[in-house]
Amino acid sequence: MNNPIVAVFAGGTSSEKEVSSASGAACALALCRSFTTRLFAVTSDALPEGYDPAVHVVFSTLHGTFGEDGGMQRLLDAVGGSYAGCDAAASALTMDKTLTKKTVAARGVPVVQGVEFGAEAKPQPGELAKLLGPRVVIKPNNEGSSVGLTLADDPESLSAALGTVTSGRWIAERRIIGREISVGVLKGKAMGIVEVRPKSGVYDYASKYTKGMTEYLAPAPLDEALAKRIRSFAEVAFEACGCRDYARVDFMISDENEPFLLEINTLPGMKETSLLPMSARCAGLDFTALVREMVSPAVERFRLAAAARRP
Repeated sequence: MNNPIVAVFAGGTSSEKEVSSASGAACALALCRSFTTRLFAVTSDALPEGYDPAVHVVFSTLHGTFGEDGGMQRLLDAVGGSYAGCDAAASALTMDKTLTKKTVAARGVPVVQGVEFGAEAKPQPGELAKLLGPRVVIKPNNEGSSVGLTLADDPESLSAALGTVTSGRWIAERRIIGREISVGVLKGKAMGIVEVRPKSGVYDYASKYTKGMTEYLAPAPLDEALAKRIRSFAEVAFEACGCRDYARVDFMISDENEPFLLEINTLPGMKETSLLPMSARCAGLDFTALVREMVSPAVERFRLAAAARRP
């Protein structure tokens, strides 16, 4: 079959399933303008019923655990499935914020100073403040959508933030005061830079998903030298982590105009108003064109694999 059906996976079992469902619906609607498309609601940590690797190319909008950490990708690899986006290894790497920072820092990309720890061995507030300064960010090492993000500005709030940590792996990072930006990367090339200005001062879950709580500037008002540097860092980070097809790379710019990588999101939010589509519009791609370009490498991989199987 030269013309596969695009299977949009949405929902999932993580804390971000509602965000995923919204992304999936938007992408399925846009993809059906270019491909025969079917929307699959994923309700367990398994391939959905009706998926056929001989017929479907998967466009996943699953966020968080299992969807974004390599779990679903490993299942697809096991059955010889073709899918858009990063493979299992790159997905697992980038879901681990600490490993991501180590990997990109080795390639010269600046990262925020931080400490990883487990809930069973939490650092003392005084130790963290001495190492990272008085302003500290506490966040899960393996979650997205700013789930569990807490900001501490003094010893009391830092102690309280650590008190909420009861399980899993976490990161404490020096808090960068400045501007938050996001860069979409498509087929290895950085697109437009979007600046995020939450009205609360914190780009947390509520600011991301509550209408009117955040202002977005696309393109971000940056001088060209700084913008070029950030785009270069995004492309280097994408390549260093073994990403393919697309991703979104997030940075903080300090008050001294120094960019620091925060994380790489391999399956970012994909409504028309999400950050990756905003970045693409800066590069002249509307939502329909963007999702078509995002899935096209997987369609080509599907066709090559099908041709290789033919006698």
